[in-house]
Amino acid sequence: MQIQEIIRSHVLVIGSGGAGVRAAIEASSHGTCVLISRTIVGKGGCTIMAEGGYNAVMNEADTIADHFADTMKGGAYLNDQDLVHVLTEEAPDRMQDLITWGAVFDVTDSCTICQRPFGGQCFPRTCYAGDRTGHEMMVTLMERLAHTPVRICHEIAAFDLLLSDGRVTGALGLDRSGRLYVFLADATVLATGGGTRVYDISTNSTSGTGDGYAMGWRAGAELIDMEQVQFHPTGAVYPWDARGRLVTEAVRGEGGVLKNSRGERFMSRYDPVRMELSTRDVVARACATEIMEGRGTPHGGVWLDVTHLPARTIEERLPVMLEQFLKYGVDIRTEPMEVAPTAHHIMGGLRINPDCQTTLPGLFACGEVAGGVHGANRLGGNALAETQVFGSRAGASAGKSPKRDVTIPDDQIASAITMLQEFISGTVLPDQVKREVQQIMWKGAGIFRNRTALLETKDALDALSRKRLKAVDPSGFIDCCTTRNMIDTARLIVTGALLREESRGAHVRTDVTQDWDNQSSPFGHTFQTMTKAGIERRGS
Repeated sequence: MQIQEIIRSHVLVIGSGGAGVRAAIEASSHGTCVLISRTIVGKGGCTIMAEGGYNAVMNEADTIADHFADTMKGGAYLNDQDLVHVLTEEAPDRMQDLITWGAVFDVTDSCTICQRPFGGQCFPRTCYAGDRTGHEMMVTLMERLAHTPVRICHEIAAFDLLLSDGRVTGALGLDRSGRLYVFLADATVLATGGGTRVYDISTNSTSGTGDGYAMGWRAGAELIDMEQVQFHPTGAVYPWDARGRLVTEAVRGEGGVLKNSRGERFMSRYDPVRMELSTRDVVARACATEIMEGRGTPHGGVWLDVTHLPARTIEERLPVMLEQFLKYGVDIRTEPMEVAPTAHHIMGGLRINPDCQTTLPGLFACGEVAGGVHGANRLGGNALAETQVFGSRAGASAGKSPKRDVTIPDDQIASAITMLQEFISGTVLPDQVKREVQQIMWKGAGIFRNRTALLETKDALDALSRKRLKAVDPSGFIDCCTTRNMIDTARLIVTGALLREESRGAHVRTDVTQDWDNQSSPFGHTFQTMTKAGIERRGS
């Protein structure tokens, strides 16, 4: 197997969502930069799919301190406080960057940015462009990227990081034909997004397979809080092929109400003060409980109703939701939506400092692949802000890295070629294994967890990891590598869930009794590397 091309740069950015593109824009002012993406750059990932909005303090009646407090409380106080300070303090400036670059957000009559209420926040600070906020951001970022010298490599999937003397020096990638590319760089930024495609029902695009978590872990980086998987309360449940598709929190932000099959507005039982604008972990568990206790809709969900709102409000502020459900034969202006919890976001990830440096020299991380910002539960609207704040920081930090004499790691390339060639003689097709991973994780590591089910899930994943994946021809190499990443990511989630013997935020252990609340918990982050795993204890 031959190397198709060796590509050298000062900074290599892996991933082309909001965080990756922002990182590449920033890094390009410090030297040569290469941006690689599994998909067409700007078309894949979750940012372009994000509908709800971007949290930033833009109103004199709001404060950075309140945004910080809401984020910490929403995250069950598991957040890294330094990272939360960075997020809340710099989100307004990064929003101003977008506006300066031409982003069009909804504005009030006085020409200030419109902001809507989102769950778990004491002030309506979520800036939006209808319910297509992420799309507007990506269009703007791609236009800005086009005016930089960044080299873009479309449809090349990174599958392993390269190392030299304990330092990341680039990555290996494959194109759709299975041809091998070697990327060498002084600094590498992981911006690969999330991994909830390891679950049967997920809002993530097909690229949300946990590649960055797995690559970082195999290279030796430390990951934290991988058990903290957010299940969005409202994913579509009908028709079947729309299952899991996100129904944005903006629907509830605009006044949508949740009802069970009896017509009861059931959030009054779970959070009578905040109701539908409670944090996502609370609302997701409430929906799941109503369904499990027999008060669900005909297709196994609950009702999300906006029919009491003026039709014009729905048409102007929720146009994508209206169009999406009309395709399913449901007019949300006159009838409710059927929704249920769906795997949505991983709050954990690679441990970073405020400069986005991971525990591996030469490797930076930003966006969903990085952990610590959101703690045990993410507030809606903080993820889009995170992409810009930490994407900018990661690009700048990587760009300022010293230039080095990076050599071609022949031994690592030889090992990778051996692995790829062994796929040809494999015995199990990747799609079959992927499906098993998704079903196993949904059953044993979902919203409600217990030790027995988690151990069974771990054993099942271990067994899958020993199967010999098969590529019919070189074009199947990417699927084999992606499946390997899914298994590794799923195992990281389950290991973290076993380590955290408490209920905290999105992580619920039904078999654990505790006498502490989130602020007084004796536990800090779970941590995992290739050689160790554990959970931090506060004060130790």
